[in-house]
Amino acid sequence: MKKTLEVKELLERGKAESVADAAQSVDLSRSAFYKYRDTVFPFHSIVKERMITLFFHLEDRSGTLFELLGVIANHSCNVLTIHQTIPIQGRANVTITLEVTDITIDLDELLSKLRRLDFIDKVEILGSGA
Repeated sequence: MKKTLEVKELLERGKAESVADAAQSVDLSRSAFYKYRDTVFPFHSIVKERMITLFFHLEDRSGTLFELLGVIANHSCNVLTIHQTIPIQGRANVTITLEVTDITIDLDELLSKLRRLDFIDKVEILGSGA
C-alpha cells in the first residue's frame, strides 16, 4: 500500500514520466500498482470529504421521508446512510448521514429549511467530520 501511494505521489508531482517509471523507482510491479491504485488513498485526501449525521423526530405519514430527502438532494448533499425506527404513536426517529462536500447552501440554512417542514418535530446534529 505504501509503495502504491509513493507511485501516485511521483505521478501527481510530475517526478515520473509514466507509471512504469514510477513503479520501478519504488520497486513495485506495475500490475500491483494497477491492482491497488483505486483503493489506496493518502489520509489527507480522505478527510477532505465532509460528513454530518442528523437526527430527526418526525410524523409517520406517507411521503415524509421522500420530501425530507428531496430537500437534502436539492442542495447537493449525498445521503450515505439512513436508519429509521419503527413508528410508535405516529412518530418515528430517523438518522441520516450526509456527505456535504458539495452543499449549495450554508448548513445552518439547510437545517432551518428542514425544521420548517410541517412533519418534522425535531432536528439535531449528532456528529460531523470535516
